[in-house]
Amino acid sequence: MGLDPTYLLVLIGVVICMMASAKVKSTVAKYSGYRSASGLTGAEAAEEMLRRAGLYDVKVRHVSGNLTDHYDPRTKTVNLSDPVYGSASVAAVGIACHECGHAIQHAKAYFPLNFRAALVPVANFGSTLSWPMIILGLVLGGMRTSGIGYFLIEAGIACFALAVLFHLVTLPVEFNASRRAMAMIHETGMLTEQESHATRKVLTAAALTYVASAAAAILQLLRLLIIFGGRRRD
Repeated sequence: MGLDPTYLLVLIGVVICMMASAKVKSTVAKYSGYRSASGLTGAEAAEEMLRRAGLYDVKVRHVSGNLTDHYDPRTKTVNLSDPVYGSASVAAVGIACHECGHAIQHAKAYFPLNFRAALVPVANFGSTLSWPMIILGLVLGGMRTSGIGYFLIEAGIACFALAVLFHLVTLPVEFNASRRAMAMIHETGMLTEQESHATRKVLTAAALTYVASAAAAILQLLRLLIIFGGRRRD
Protein backbone atom coordinates (compact mmCIF):
# COMPACT_ATOMS: atom_id res chain seq x y z
CA MET A 1 0.00 0.00 0.00
CA GLY A 2 1.44 3.36 -1.03
CA LEU A 3 0.61 6.90 -0.19
CA ASP A 4 -2.58 8.12 -1.84
CA PRO A 5 -1.34 10.52 -4.56
CA THR A 6 -4.49 12.63 -4.19
CA TYR A 7 -3.12 13.83 -0.83
CA LEU A 8 -0.90 16.06 -2.96
CA LEU A 9 -3.99 18.12 -3.80
CA VAL A 10 -4.67 18.66 -0.10
CA LEU A 11 -1.04 19.56 0.52
CA ILE A 12 -1.07 22.11 -2.30
CA GLY A 13 -4.19 23.69 -0.81
CA VAL A 14 -2.63 23.90 2.64
CA VAL A 15 0.54 25.50 1.29
CA ILE A 16 -1.45 28.04 -0.74
CA CYS A 17 -3.48 29.04 2.32
CA MET A 18 -0.37 29.31 4.51
CA MET A 19 1.37 31.51 1.96
CA ALA A 20 -1.67 33.77 1.58
CA SER A 21 -2.07 34.08 5.35
CA ALA A 22 1.60 34.95 5.82
CA LYS A 23 1.40 37.50 3.00
CA VAL A 24 -1.59 39.36 4.43
CA LYS A 25 -0.14 39.40 7.94
CA SER A 26 3.21 40.75 6.79
CA THR A 27 1.64 43.33 4.47
CA VAL A 28 -0.79 44.61 7.10
CA ALA A 29 1.99 44.73 9.68
CA LYS A 30 4.23 46.69 7.30
CA TYR A 31 1.69 49.34 6.35
CA SER A 32 0.21 49.58 9.83
CA GLY A 33 3.39 51.48 10.62
CA TYR A 34 2.75 54.09 7.90
CA ARG A 35 0.71 56.97 9.33
CA SER A 36 -1.51 58.72 6.78
CA ALA A 37 -0.84 62.38 6.09
CA SER A 38 -4.49 63.23 6.78
CA GLY A 39 -4.30 61.71 10.26
CA LEU A 40 -7.69 60.05 9.79
CA THR A 41 -8.20 56.96 11.92
CA GLY A 42 -9.89 53.86 10.58
CA ALA A 43 -13.09 54.82 12.38
CA GLU A 44 -13.01 58.37 11.01
CA ALA A 45 -12.33 57.15 7.49
CA ALA A 46 -15.26 54.75 7.76
CA GLU A 47 -17.57 57.50 8.99
CA GLU A 48 -16.48 59.72 6.11
CA MET A 49 -17.02 57.02 3.50
CA LEU A 50 -20.45 56.15 4.88
CA ARG A 51 -21.43 59.83 4.94
CA ARG A 52 -20.31 60.32 1.33
CA ALA A 53 -22.36 57.26 0.37
CA GLY A 54 -25.42 58.61 2.17
CA LEU A 55 -25.57 55.71 4.62
CA TYR A 56 -26.56 57.47 7.83
CA ASP A 57 -28.19 54.37 9.33
CA VAL A 58 -24.93 52.38 9.39
CA LYS A 59 -22.89 52.61 12.60
CA VAL A 60 -19.15 52.15 13.09
CA ARG A 61 -18.24 50.03 16.10
CA HIS A 62 -15.08 48.85 17.81
CA VAL A 63 -14.57 45.10 18.25
CA SER A 64 -11.73 43.27 19.94
CA GLY A 65 -9.17 41.11 18.19
CA ASN A 66 -6.84 41.37 15.22
CA LEU A 67 -8.09 41.15 11.61
CA THR A 68 -11.62 40.64 12.95
CA ASP A 69 -12.99 43.54 10.89
CA HIS A 70 -16.34 42.86 9.23
CA TYR A 71 -19.65 44.36 8.17
CA ASP A 72 -22.76 42.90 9.81
CA PRO A 73 -25.83 43.37 7.59
CA ARG A 74 -28.18 42.25 10.37
CA THR A 75 -27.26 45.18 12.62
CA LYS A 76 -25.99 47.50 9.87
CA THR A 77 -22.67 47.96 11.63
CA VAL A 78 -19.12 48.30 10.36
CA ASN A 79 -17.06 46.53 13.01
CA LEU A 80 -13.40 47.51 13.22
CA SER A 81 -10.74 45.66 15.20
CA ASP A 82 -8.22 47.01 17.70
CA PRO A 83 -5.44 47.77 15.15
CA VAL A 84 -7.89 49.51 12.77
CA TYR A 85 -10.47 51.46 14.73
CA GLY A 86 -8.19 54.03 16.37
CA SER A 87 -5.18 53.77 14.07
CA ALA A 88 -4.29 56.46 11.51
CA SER A 89 -2.21 54.10 9.37
CA VAL A 90 -2.78 53.64 5.66
CA ALA A 91 -3.54 49.98 6.35
CA ALA A 92 -6.26 50.89 8.86
CA VAL A 93 -7.88 53.37 6.46
CA GLY A 94 -7.92 50.82 3.64
CA ILE A 95 -9.38 48.02 5.78
CA ALA A 96 -12.03 50.33 7.25
CA CYS A 97 -13.07 51.56 3.81
CA HIS A 98 -13.19 47.99 2.51
CA GLU A 99 -15.72 47.06 5.19
CA CYS A 100 -17.72 50.16 4.29
CA GLY A 101 -17.68 48.82 0.73
CA HIS A 102 -19.73 45.89 2.02
CA ALA A 103 -22.17 48.31 3.65
CA ILE A 104 -22.62 50.06 0.31
CA GLN A 105 -23.14 46.69 -1.40
CA HIS A 106 -25.85 45.92 1.14
CA ALA A 107 -27.56 49.28 0.62
CA LYS A 108 -27.51 48.84 -3.15
CA ALA A 109 -28.71 45.22 -2.97
CA TYR A 110 -25.57 43.99 -4.73
CA PHE A 111 -26.60 40.57 -6.04
CA PRO A 112 -23.44 38.55 -5.20
CA LEU A 113 -23.63 39.81 -1.59
CA ASN A 114 -27.29 38.80 -1.28
CA PHE A 115 -26.58 35.46 -2.92
CA ARG A 116 -23.72 34.80 -0.51
CA ALA A 117 -25.94 35.69 2.46
CA ALA A 118 -28.55 33.22 1.22
CA LEU A 119 -25.84 30.55 0.90
CA VAL A 120 -24.55 30.93 4.48
CA PRO A 121 -26.90 28.43 6.17
CA VAL A 122 -26.61 26.00 3.27
CA ALA A 123 -22.80 26.26 3.21
CA ASN A 124 -22.60 25.81 6.99
CA PHE A 125 -24.81 22.75 6.73
CA GLY A 126 -22.72 21.35 3.91
CA SER A 127 -19.32 21.92 5.54
CA THR A 128 -20.53 20.43 8.84
CA LEU A 129 -22.16 17.28 7.48
CA SER A 130 -20.15 16.48 4.34
CA TRP A 131 -17.34 14.48 5.95
CA PRO A 132 -19.51 12.62 8.52
CA MET A 133 -21.80 11.56 5.66
CA ILE A 134 -18.87 10.42 3.51
CA ILE A 135 -17.28 8.45 6.37
CA LEU A 136 -20.58 6.86 7.35
CA GLY A 137 -21.16 6.00 3.70
CA LEU A 138 -17.82 4.20 3.56
CA VAL A 139 -18.65 2.26 6.72
CA LEU A 140 -21.93 1.18 5.14
CA GLY A 141 -20.23 -0.07 1.98
CA GLY A 142 -20.38 3.07 -0.11
CA MET A 143 -17.87 1.90 -2.71
CA ARG A 144 -20.67 -0.14 -4.25
CA THR A 145 -22.70 1.72 -6.86
CA SER A 146 -25.97 1.31 -4.98
CA GLY A 147 -27.34 1.22 -1.46
CA ILE A 148 -27.43 3.64 1.47
CA GLY A 149 -23.63 3.91 1.67
CA TYR A 150 -23.41 5.03 -1.96
CA PHE A 151 -26.19 7.55 -1.39
CA LEU A 152 -24.51 9.00 1.70
CA ILE A 153 -21.20 9.49 -0.11
CA GLU A 154 -22.90 11.17 -3.05
CA ALA A 155 -24.86 13.40 -0.66
CA GLY A 156 -21.69 14.21 1.29
CA ILE A 157 -19.85 15.28 -1.86
CA ALA A 158 -22.83 17.40 -2.88
CA CYS A 159 -22.83 19.07 0.53
CA PHE A 160 -19.12 19.81 0.23
CA ALA A 161 -19.75 21.29 -3.23
CA LEU A 162 -22.17 23.77 -1.64
CA ALA A 163 -19.40 24.93 0.68
CA VAL A 164 -17.10 25.33 -2.34
CA LEU A 165 -19.78 27.40 -4.06
CA PHE A 166 -19.84 29.74 -1.07
CA HIS A 167 -16.09 30.29 -1.40
CA LEU A 168 -16.47 31.09 -5.09
CA VAL A 169 -19.32 33.55 -4.56
CA THR A 170 -17.25 35.29 -1.87
CA LEU A 171 -14.60 36.30 -4.42
CA PRO A 172 -16.60 38.90 -6.42
CA VAL A 173 -18.05 40.24 -3.16
CA GLU A 174 -14.61 40.92 -1.70
CA PHE A 175 -13.08 42.26 -4.92
CA ASN A 176 -16.00 44.61 -5.45
CA ALA A 177 -15.80 45.93 -1.87
CA SER A 178 -12.13 46.74 -2.39
CA ARG A 179 -12.87 48.51 -5.66
CA ARG A 180 -15.53 50.61 -3.96
CA ALA A 181 -13.10 51.41 -1.16
CA MET A 182 -10.33 52.54 -3.49
CA ALA A 183 -12.74 54.62 -5.58
CA MET A 184 -13.98 56.44 -2.48
CA ILE A 185 -10.44 56.95 -1.18
CA HIS A 186 -9.51 58.64 -4.47
CA GLU A 187 -12.73 60.66 -4.54
CA THR A 188 -12.37 62.00 -1.00
CA GLY A 189 -8.61 62.47 -1.11
CA MET A 190 -8.27 60.98 2.36
CA LEU A 191 -5.01 59.37 1.22
CA THR A 192 -2.29 60.64 -1.06
CA GLU A 193 -1.46 58.82 -4.28
CA GLN A 194 1.51 57.09 -2.67
CA GLU A 195 -0.56 56.12 0.37
CA SER A 196 -3.32 54.81 -1.89
CA HIS A 197 -0.77 52.58 -3.61
CA ALA A 198 0.21 51.13 -0.23
CA THR A 199 -3.43 50.64 0.73
CA ARG A 200 -4.08 48.79 -2.52
CA LYS A 201 -1.30 46.37 -1.59
CA VAL A 202 -3.00 45.70 1.74
CA LEU A 203 -6.37 45.03 0.13
CA THR A 204 -4.81 42.87 -2.59
CA ALA A 205 -3.02 40.76 0.02
CA ALA A 206 -6.29 40.37 1.93
CA ALA A 207 -8.08 39.32 -1.25
CA LEU A 208 -5.48 36.61 -1.82
CA THR A 209 -6.63 34.84 1.34
CA TYR A 210 -10.09 34.40 -0.18
CA VAL A 211 -8.60 33.20 -3.45
CA ALA A 212 -6.44 30.72 -1.52
CA SER A 213 -9.42 29.41 0.47
CA ALA A 214 -11.43 28.93 -2.70
CA ALA A 215 -8.53 27.16 -4.41
CA ALA A 216 -8.02 24.83 -1.42
CA ALA A 217 -11.74 23.98 -1.34
CA ILE A 218 -11.77 23.25 -5.08
CA LEU A 219 -8.73 21.00 -4.76
CA GLN A 220 -10.37 19.09 -1.91
CA LEU A 221 -13.54 18.65 -3.96
CA LEU A 222 -11.47 17.47 -6.91
CA ARG A 223 -9.80 14.92 -4.65
CA LEU A 224 -13.17 13.55 -3.55
CA LEU A 225 -14.35 13.26 -7.15
CA ILE A 226 -11.13 11.48 -8.16
CA ILE A 227 -11.25 9.03 -5.26
CA PHE A 228 -14.88 8.01 -5.41
CA GLY A 229 -15.45 8.49 -9.12
CA GLY A 230 -12.38 6.47 -10.03
CA ARG A 231 -13.06 3.62 -7.63
CA ARG A 232 -16.61 3.21 -8.80
CA ARG A 233 -15.46 2.94 -12.40
CA ASP A 234 -13.12 0.21 -11.23
